[in-house]
Amino acid sequence: QVQLVESGGGLVQAGGSLRLSCAASGRTFSSYAMGWFRQGPGKEREFVAALSRSGGLTYYADSVKGRFTISRDNAKNTVFLQMNSLKPEDTAVYYCAADRSLVRSGVPPDYWGQGTQVTVAS
Repeated sequence: QVQLVESGGGLVQAGGSLRLSCAASGRTFSSYAMGWFRQGPGKEREFVAALSRSGGLTYYADSVKGRFTISRDNAKNTVFLQMNSLKPEDTAVYYCAADRSLVRSGVPPDYWGQGTQVTVAS
């Protein structure tokens, strides 16, 4: 069982930056691929970014590529999402995800966090 707790959301002006964190419980964090999804107002939950268990492979949605960076610190059981050049359309609840295999678009992961709100003002 893995519990995921996100933090770092908030209100930011367009063009600004935020860094989301996701702290995971348990001693097997490095055994899980990690990722982020988001759900905007009136929209379905969508894939944002993913990271392999070692951190050596990363994947991004086209809409965030070049602006967002996913990383992990296995010693601290934490995954991060650095978000730069934020746009109003990035406004959403951001969810951390963990999977024993691979976090990927269209496939529910093994575990979800509770979400953190990100609001980008124009």
